[in-house]
Amino acid sequence: MALHRKTEARFSEHGITTDRFVLLLALNEGRTLTQRELADRISSDPSTVRAMLVLLEKNGLVQRACHPTDSRARTVALTAVGKRKLCKLLKVGQSIRDEMYGAMAPDEAKILIRLLRQIADSLIPEKTLV
Repeated sequence: MALHRKTEARFSEHGITTDRFVLLLALNEGRTLTQRELADRISSDPSTVRAMLVLLEKNGLVQRACHPTDSRARTVALTAVGKRKLCKLLKVGQSIRDEMYGAMAPDEAKILIRLLRQIADSLIPEKTLV
């Protein structure tokens, strides 16, 4: 929670919550996702993700469109403005990451990152692992 609070404080100066940052980061992987895939990827409720996407779209950070083959689905992609905002937020958050890494030895940081990725991967629903 301390990490979340500190990140929230830094990002609030840029008009973004930590949860919205997570959405932008998930969309930065280079492919267009459906809203459902995005909700699965970040382990969030689809209606919560939709509400956040509506706000991000109003701010020009994401673009939503009708899915080309599924009329019930919407696709989501980062806009150029969204990519620039994400880049800025990554820079803003670097001092927090540096502070965390400074609390441990370099080998410990590598182990921690590997273990956190392992845990995160184990929590991703199988249908999104493709």
